[in-house]
Amino acid sequence: MNVPRRILALIAAVTLASVPATAVADASAVPGTMAAMGDSITRGFNACGFYLDCPSRSWSTGSNAAVNSHYLRLLADNPSLTVHNDGRSGAKVADMAGQAQQAVSQGADYVTILIGANDACASSEAGMTSVADFEARFRTAMQTLTTGLPDAGILVSSIPDIKRLWEVGKDSSSARTAWSTLGICQSMLVRPRSTDQADVDRRDRVRGRVADFNAVLARVCAEQITCRYDGGAVFGHPFTLSQLSRWDYFHPNASGQQLLAEITYTAGAVL
Repeated sequence: MNVPRRILALIAAVTLASVPATAVADASAVPGTMAAMGDSITRGFNACGFYLDCPSRSWSTGSNAAVNSHYLRLLADNPSLTVHNDGRSGAKVADMAGQAQQAVSQGADYVTILIGANDACASSEAGMTSVADFEARFRTAMQTLTTGLPDAGILVSSIPDIKRLWEVGKDSSSARTAWSTLGICQSMLVRPRSTDQADVDRRDRVRGRVADFNAVLARVCAEQITCRYDGGAVFGHPFTLSQLSRWDYFHPNASGQQLLAEITYTAGAVL
């Protein structure tokens, strides 16, 4: 089976760190346009100011040198690289079809996707997106991308482990106050210090839903030769409280965004 030229170029680009400079193709082979699809994480929400989108600190498209986003890594090989952040704070998988259409209209050669946290982080466990609906909507978005951008490289990140969020923040009074006051991810974070069996079971079920969503992302991505999944790298990483915004103890701060960039970039290079 022939691999599209742009995918070969993307693989060459993301493995740059381990390839001698003399072996790297010229800049014309590197993606010329990239687009990011996702939610508030991709928008860099709360990474530079109180309740603000901070796309300059996005793990995918950010321009901040400390984050060292996918965009900056690729820009080093193609200074004319165009970038679009099509993410939207609050987005769920239901919004991916529209974002995919945007990426198609932009003629993206490389697309990153990080979606699903808001589908599990509902006001209650009952409000989570069903696995069947998640799969149907993600599949529709992928079909839009692969039909409209048949040669584009697509990198799909796994959803972070939101139970890990509870684990690192439950003993912090500041985190508990933020979660309660702001009503953050109550499906997982309500009654954070409770050891009642009902709460223990609820947290496990919510984590299980995230794992099911990630299985969908992996399965649908694997159906397309142009798509690469991170292998669960983001979900499996033991992030710390210091990598979360001190305004909500939910979104990644600049350090967390840098970590996301590194994990996803490395995972994309070795798969």
